Amino acid sequence: MERVVITGIGVVNAIGNTKNEYWDALACGKNGIGPLTYFDATDYRTQIAGEVKNFQPEAYLDRKAASRFPLFIQYALVAAMMAHEDAGLELDTLNPYRAGVQIGSGVGGIGVLEENARILAERGPKRVSPFLVPYMIINMAAGQISIHFDLKGPNSASVTACATANHSIGESFRLIQQGYADVMFTGGAESAITPLSFAGFCSMRAMSARNHEPERASRPFNKDRDGFVMGDGAGILILESLTHAKKRGAHIYAEVAGFGMTSDAHDMVSPPENGEGAAKAMEFALRDAQLPVDAVDYINAHGTSTPIGDIAETNAIKTLFGARAYQTPVSSTKSMVGHLLGAAGAVELIACLGGMARGFLPPTINYEVPDEACDLDYVPNESRDAEINVALSNAFGFGGHNTSIAIRKL
Repeated sequence: MERVVITGIGVVNAIGNTKNEYWDALACGKNGIGPLTYFDATDYRTQIAGEVKNFQPEAYLDRKAASRFPLFIQYALVAAMMAHEDAGLELDTLNPYRAGVQIGSGVGGIGVLEENARILAERGPKRVSPFLVPYMIINMAAGQISIHFDLKGPNSASVTACATANHSIGESFRLIQQGYADVMFTGGAESAITPLSFAGFCSMRAMSARNHEPERASRPFNKDRDGFVMGDGAGILILESLTHAKKRGAHIYAEVAGFGMTSDAHDMVSPPENGEGAAKAMEFALRDAQLPVDAVDYINAHGTSTPIGDIAETNAIKTLFGARAYQTPVSSTKSMVGHLLGAAGAVELIACLGGMARGFLPPTINYEVPDEACDLDYVPNESRDAEINVALSNAFGFGGHNTSIAIRKL
């Protein structure tokens, strides 16, 4: 089977609109959470979010496209263009039927749906936009990227809630590994900070209500955590077969060494406290990579800052790693960018790549009061110099979806 490597990175989120800006911000523990500005949240239980700041799609897209596409497609396209440029990929040298796209989203164009539902109620069916369907459906980010880059190979979109991006990356890895493609654009994009989406999560009481101090609201593994903070953005990676990458002399960030996925088969939204399914996903990723647990230098946790989720993931790590769990650094970069739902896994894998490239462990900021049920090394509050040769990146989603990706430095 082909070995698979990462050669291009593009990212947009609350603390960085480029790879280097993002990595710089991670290294200094920058906080991207603030009061919500996208709409009036006065009547909402949660009024804070990790909004994208200073996003300028016109630098990559023509003005008409930038104004027409919903944000999740804009984020995906811009991040894909960054990744393409970063990889130095010459499109005219590719066999277009061996270059594809696998990019997902948790809720896609939910803002378009909300707006057109309002138009339908107020002005009738004839005023509903003809672009409602193509701009609402989740697969359109992948579709638009394939159109822009003339990629005619495998093209699809995973939708597995907060595990979406990891599933997309994992499936792209498999397609290249098994010889169905040479190059894949993969990851996730999300723009879920909308009135309806926010209202739904508020009704679930899944999000933090620490509105008076938003910069301290996302606090994974901290004893007084009270829910996640939503974020927007995209993470896109270019995966290639090692053969293809070497042939064109590409810069290689890391090898995708293994991918594991399981299902909790337990509850719609809550994981089992023992973290059994999460432990198995990590076990399968390491088995796929033919790596022992003591080879892992860093785990980027799903770490959402929810009371049950953080305990379940801690227990999963302890189940798989045993005594080694206490010697393995774990952190949640959601403490800085918030939870990007369907884009989370990609943005967090890019954090792992930053730590690997620059020699640091991203911190878990806002770690102030230890929780006796969460007793691992969470790299509290400040980044730490360290060599990362092998990393795991976890992503778990509503519905019981568990995923883990293993990467290693070549």
